[in-house]
Parts: sequence; structure tokens; C-alpha cells
Amino acid sequence: MAITKAAITAVAGFVPEDVLTNFDLEKMVETNDEWIVSRTGIKQRHIVKDPKKATSDMVVSSIQKLVEKTGLDLDTVDMIIVGTVTGDYPFPDTANIVAHKVGAKNAFGYDINAACSGFIFSLFTAAQFIETGFYKKILVCGADQMSSILNYEDRNTCILFGDGAGVVLLEPKTDGTGIFDAILKGDGAGCELLHMKAGGSMNPATLETVANKEHYAHQEGRQVFKAAIVGMADSIQELLDKNNMDVNEIDWLIPHQANKRIMLGVADKLDYPHEKVLINIEKYGNTTAGTIPLCLRDFEHKFKKGDTIVLTAFGGGFTWGSILVKWAY
Repeated sequence: MAITKAAITAVAGFVPEDVLTNFDLEKMVETNDEWIVSRTGIKQRHIVKDPKKATSDMVVSSIQKLVEKTGLDLDTVDMIIVGTVTGDYPFPDTANIVAHKVGAKNAFGYDINAACSGFIFSLFTAAQFIETGFYKKILVCGADQMSSILNYEDRNTCILFGDGAGVVLLEPKTDGTGIFDAILKGDGAGCELLHMKAGGSMNPATLETVANKEHYAHQEGRQVFKAAIVGMADSIQELLDKNNMDVNEIDWLIPHQANKRIMLGVADKLDYPHEKVLINIEKYGNTTAGTIPLCLRDFEHKFKKGDTIVLTAFGGGFTWGSILVKWAY
């Protein structure tokens, strides 16, 4: 009997029109283009400037592009999952807002907040609904409007992040393609190193928290840098060992686009060739949960049916992990 797997059958993405370059940032904080490029690989990032636009709007644009590309009937979509840390509101879920905006009136959905690991956590969660036969069509989205939680006076964070969204369509396949396995991890001990201090039940919003600029993303860069390389590389190796695979069997490695040196550090730790690591951070910066689906969109033309692709991410909290995919088209 053929085994049913959840396969990515289409991908699309969206970034806002407005671009914030390193040269623009030179006018805002004490930094320069050469420093940013040499340490992060980022040349520019896209930013939402319209105060009436939110994360849901970027997701909607991504889904609309996917519909234009594939002819998908949104009435047939069973579920929408959105990985994000910058949802439109604390509640309701952004996924429900998205379903309403695109007219997916038969779709159930919710958000997954796992920081930069949000997309891969969402993807593997959605795969379970497909493999059990519960649902047939699921839209998995990764999106963040990081400009809404950045302090543009803090050069340690504002140079890194941008806004963007991506979406994939998951459907059942029995032809040997699809999502085959995952190693997903979490460790709350990393909370103090990468978090947003205020705005939750631990530290609700007050005049004081706003005055103290506690509603912005905070990161201890050096410690996160080291933890990210170890976390992603170790989860990939564990995934390979679990499936009796060698690193050379990976056709493409798509890491979360946090920092070019982190991504190449992961490859070096695994002795994996740099030319097979797919990187687009120079154009978008770190869009948090949006980076991996945007990479899938940008490099879709490189993939062949049956290609072995590993997706890997590391995010605040800490959260991290890797997913083994056989490309379906």
C-alpha cells in the first residue's frame, strides 16, 4: 500500500515595495554598508511603511500570488496555518483574519509562534493533518512584519530584520515525494537572549514599558550566533542519522536567513558545500518566519522532482529544528 506524505505542491511569496538599504541605515544609526555586509551578508531589506497594513496583508498577497500561479480554488482549502511573532493582534489569530480576507470560507486555522522557526514548526504540524487523511489542502504561511517591533535606534537589531511573507500549498502524495521527517527542538533557557520583554501577561503594556522601549525585539547577538550554528547543524546531523543518510545526499540546504556567516558556519560544521546552501539574505534581511518560504519561492526554478531538500531554522526562545523534504514537482 502506497504511503501518503504531505507534499509541497506550490509556493509563492511577497515583500513590500519600500526598500531600506544599508546606506539608508547609515543615516539613522552608527553603522555602515561595509560593516553590515561583511558581518551579516545583508544589503537591503523590505519594509511596510503603510500604517494601515499588517502581517495579514502580506500573507494575503502571498496567497493571491499562489492562486494566480496555480488556479487554486480557495473554497477547497481546509486549513491555514500562519507562523508569525508579529500577528495583527494578540487575538484573534492572524490565520483567521487571512482566511476571511482571501475568502477561504471553509478553512479552519491558527497561528504558531516559534519565532524564526515558525515556518518549519507550522509545516510539520500541517503535514500531520495531511498524512492522517484529515485534510487534503493546507496553506502553510510564514510571515513577519519585523519593522513593527524594531527600535531603529538600536544598531544591534535594526540592521538585521525586514518584512516579508511566503506560503506553500500542502497536498497528499503517494509517489515518494513529500515531507519525510523532522527533528524539532525547544529550550526556554534561551528566552533572555532573544525576546521581546513587554506586551505579554508577564509584563503587560504600561506607559512605563513604552517609555523604556520594552516592546522591541532584544537580542544578545554573540550568544545567539553560536547557539544557532550548533542547533541547526546538530539537528541536521540527527535527522540524517535517523534516516541513515549521508550529508552528501542533500541536494539543497535551505537555512533560516538570519546571518550569512551563521548559514555558512552550519555548512562548515557539516562539511557541506557552500554552493548548495541557498541564500537570499542580501535582498530581504531576516524576515523571521518568512525567510524559508521566500527562499523556496526564489529558488524554485532550481529544484527537480525528487530532490532531497533540508529546511533548517533557529529562533528566539530558543526554538530550532530541521525538516527532510523530497521535492514534489
